[in-house]
Amino acid sequence: MKPDRLLNRRRFLKRLGFTAAALASAPLSALAEAQQPPKPNFVFFLIDDMGWTDLGCFGSTFYETPHIDRLAAQGMRFTDAYAACPVCSPTRASIMTGKYPARVGITNYIAGRREGKLIEPDYLFNMPLEEVTVAEAFKEAGYRCGFLGKWHLCHGPDEETYRPDRQGFDMNKGGSIAGAPRGRKSAFEGGFFPPYANPALPDGPKGEYLTDRLTDEAVTFIEANKDRPFFLYLSHYAVHNPQQAKAEYIEKYKAKLEKMPASDQPEFIAEGASQARQIQNKPVYAAMVQSVDDSVGRVMAELARLGLADNTVVIFMSDNGGLSTSEGSPTSNVPLRAGKGWLYEGGIREPMIVKWPGVTKPGAVSDAVVTSTDFYPTMLEMAGLPSKPSQHVDGRSFVGALKQQPDFDRGPVFWHYPHYGNQGGTPGGAVRSGDYKLIEFYEDMHLELYNLAEDLSEKNNLAAKMPQKANALRQMLHNWRKQVNAKMPTPNPNYKGGPPQARP
Repeated sequence: MKPDRLLNRRRFLKRLGFTAAALASAPLSALAEAQQPPKPNFVFFLIDDMGWTDLGCFGSTFYETPHIDRLAAQGMRFTDAYAACPVCSPTRASIMTGKYPARVGITNYIAGRREGKLIEPDYLFNMPLEEVTVAEAFKEAGYRCGFLGKWHLCHGPDEETYRPDRQGFDMNKGGSIAGAPRGRKSAFEGGFFPPYANPALPDGPKGEYLTDRLTDEAVTFIEANKDRPFFLYLSHYAVHNPQQAKAEYIEKYKAKLEKMPASDQPEFIAEGASQARQIQNKPVYAAMVQSVDDSVGRVMAELARLGLADNTVVIFMSDNGGLSTSEGSPTSNVPLRAGKGWLYEGGIREPMIVKWPGVTKPGAVSDAVVTSTDFYPTMLEMAGLPSKPSQHVDGRSFVGALKQQPDFDRGPVFWHYPHYGNQGGTPGGAVRSGDYKLIEFYEDMHLELYNLAEDLSEKNNLAAKMPQKANALRQMLHNWRKQVNAKMPTPNPNYKGGPPQARP
């Protein structure tokens, strides 16, 4: 062997010996830690009031969502994913706590109060600090947690005590008492444009768009925390009212609408005392959806630029169904019935996508029934963190569904909405078990039973034809209400007819 090769071989063996000695003397805990893969990052997009069919990958032909469609092609799309309530605050509480809204005590949007034939039960206006949020669980494990956008889990003079930065988030931009952008002065000033009138978000320059601003903050957060595990909760105010969007996008969809053939479907059909939109044809709403899509695209691009995409779980979800029966009715949830504020599928079934690199099969579609209480235990399991069963008591991990295990079944899901919504819905409860869904309407306790596998639009009430099935599900619903200590509405002795009225 030549002298230089012999020297190199000796140096190699010497270095190998030093490495072996160092490893032998290292604490076992350090060795175990060195062998552990890095903790995954999490980016959670929560969109406000986005309907089940508001995305191209969920069937929309008017709205354009190429970035979200790409996310679906990279991950798993869930067709039977649910919000825990047909309005916002309760669903948001369920994500944070892993508990059904009735168990947390937040059953309506904060601070809505109406009464009609029934008097609604009281509910909490602040999410209790005693709840150990999913953010607190991540922070405990060494994650940096950032909150951006709509919180709507606090109210009153001491609302600052209950903001996201008091519930486990290290950073809060925009999370406050606000349930929607405020201070609107005109189509392009106030609301989604400065001044925002948001105590947790300083105004940006004139012409800035709120969805873009929150995305700017998200990109900054990711850059600042690229070297440590993070949980980013990007909770957009869009596509909630007020209907405001960037002028160039509005003009784009006005032009697109003019080129579309006239629909042979009615624009509205009756839904109770309301009218439900049947066609997606509102340019401003379409423009708002496109800005949300831009946001997803920019965040995904930043993850890729920093080399974080392969170690970041991305979740996309809405907090309740699309607004289709009141307040301008800007979207349609067809083929689903009704929308926000209703216990029909249009009010609670959501567009949900999960990308878990190395686990979810690209382009996969799951019909597993999951609900918003389930994110908490699922994310903990994805991160390799211990569960907190006494906290996320109502949540069930859907990791099995993400891994396409054929025997995954999270069991029945429940709803309790003892309130009159602004959208025309009345107090009621519901349960879905397998393909069957039962709704119990609290004003007269009548039942509606649907087989969702055969009747997605909930047109054929089977309660009279299948009384045994209806009664079995009703008993299941009643037992669950007792378990979670659900508060029920009471008869209104002063009711003299007419629509529900705001309570003082």
